[in-house]
Amino acid sequence: MMEEFLKRLQYLERSATLKILTIYYQEMQVKMQSTWQPHTQQGELSTKDRKHLPDTAFAFPKQRKEPLTDASHVKNALARFDQVQDVSDQERDLAFTNIQKAAEYYEVHVEEKSWHELSRKPHAQNPAH
Repeated sequence: MMEEFLKRLQYLERSATLKILTIYYQEMQVKMQSTWQPHTQQGELSTKDRKHLPDTAFAFPKQRKEPLTDASHVKNALARFDQVQDVSDQERDLAFTNIQKAAEYYEVHVEEKSWHELSRKPHAQNPAH
């Protein structure tokens, strides 16, 4: 009975390792496909300014949501990430990758390794908490 249990445990360990490696590989593939490019427009963005930004300046380029034009906008994109509606998990993967790339460029520290971790803790400092 113990031998069968150990075999099953080894199988589960291999399965878990395979799942972890698969997730890691998928994350690496998405990171290689980042679309974000630095843009010269920084600070407050009017509607007109936003319209003139290229798709590559946004976390969600297809939807043109969450511009990443400076450190403040990167922090804002992290804080509002789970509020963006009507996007697929694949689009969220891309958006998070774009945010990571912009965060590195603007020297914004991001603890999370996946967008799934974003809703677990607040990013905006709120004195009420």
